[in-house]
Amino acid sequence: MSTHWLKPYMPRSLYARAALILVLPVIVLLLVVGVAFLQKHLEDVTDQMTRAASREVMLITTMMEGAETQHQALAEVRPDLLALEMQARFLPANETPKIDRPRWYDFIAPQVEAELRARLPELSAVALPSSREARLYLDTHLGVLELTFDRRRLSPAAPHQLIVTMLFFAIIMTSISFLYMRNQLRPITRLANAAQAFGRGRSVPYTPGGAIEVRAAGNAFLDMRSRIERQIEQRTLMLSGVSHDLRTPLTRLKLGLAMLPEDEARPLLQDVKEMQSLVDAFLEFSRGASEGSPEEINPAEFVRQIVDDANRAGHRAELVTVEGEGTAMLRPMAVRRAIENLIGNAVRYGSRAEVSLSLNAKSMRIRVEDDGPGIPAEQRTEAVKAFTRLDPARNQNQGSGVGLGLAIVADVARAHGGTLRLAKSERLGGLCADIIIGR
Repeated sequence: MSTHWLKPYMPRSLYARAALILVLPVIVLLLVVGVAFLQKHLEDVTDQMTRAASREVMLITTMMEGAETQHQALAEVRPDLLALEMQARFLPANETPKIDRPRWYDFIAPQVEAELRARLPELSAVALPSSREARLYLDTHLGVLELTFDRRRLSPAAPHQLIVTMLFFAIIMTSISFLYMRNQLRPITRLANAAQAFGRGRSVPYTPGGAIEVRAAGNAFLDMRSRIERQIEQRTLMLSGVSHDLRTPLTRLKLGLAMLPEDEARPLLQDVKEMQSLVDAFLEFSRGASEGSPEEINPAEFVRQIVDDANRAGHRAELVTVEGEGTAMLRPMAVRRAIENLIGNAVRYGSRAEVSLSLNAKSMRIRVEDDGPGIPAEQRTEAVKAFTRLDPARNQNQGSGVGLGLAIVADVARAHGGTLRLAKSERLGGLCADIIIGR
């Protein structure tokens, strides 16, 4: 049987699910015990006690049948009233039965009244104002007779006390369980926070704690984080070293070509220039998203400054919309490099770039759109991979790259716990690149 329909109504957090697992059995147990107690015990006992009280009332009314006056009737039953601990009187002609509403928690009162009416046909009214008193009003040949006696002869005293006691101790034990559960879930929460921070490019202090399984998961996370950090450091050192070592022979080549005639040196200088661009791209990719430490910045001012710098550099860029406000934890240099790469691609393959920023409580979106040819949907996955060049689809005559621009942007987005999404611009018709980062 599928339970997919139930998922939207279930809590999402581990604490809420644990609370549901803890509280639901308690509620079910209370309901089962309460229903079983009411049906199997209270109802049976109340039926027996009401039947006995009805026989006593019938005895009183039977002994009054031969009396000719009210005074005579009360005198004849006085010994029995004393023995049965009852009080009796006839209501005056101008007095009506005083019917008090039963208490709201007296859930057994309706059954008592129903049992009495079923066994006493002459019963006209029942008053159960408290747990200590019961008044019955019976129609007799001498008038309306009022019988008063102890309510505890009709049903158990305070039958709600069992339910109240169960609820009280259930609340006490559930509260204690909640405190213990919170302490047990705290190590899991700390592990989740450390993993989330690392996914967003921050390394926060974390020490494994809690149960054995949680400690094992925490130690595995620390080992994984150390391996990833070492791998990133080794990649950065390797690419930086190779790129740095290539600069020296490229410089010698430039100096040597400067001695040659211009006609002979021009094509060779173009090759050297392309190699220099390739080395610079390697250096930029090696720095990736690890440059600098996360800082709390104002995204609106930050993006506006990048757009202004792009305009001063001769690019046609514009910040069109800014939605929302607030701050975000970002690596400024890495994010700046990513946005500049998108703007550079936009003006290289199109004529202008439009930048927009959107902030909400959970995420931040930086969008760059252009009016170029765009990237076909089937090639967008390959476009974000390193060393992938899509020049034939992106108008190669406007310039060429080394296939690392979008890869750097995707790397920066992933290092901040986000992603890079490529689509077609609805406004300009070219490429729409979104950097989405969680806040």
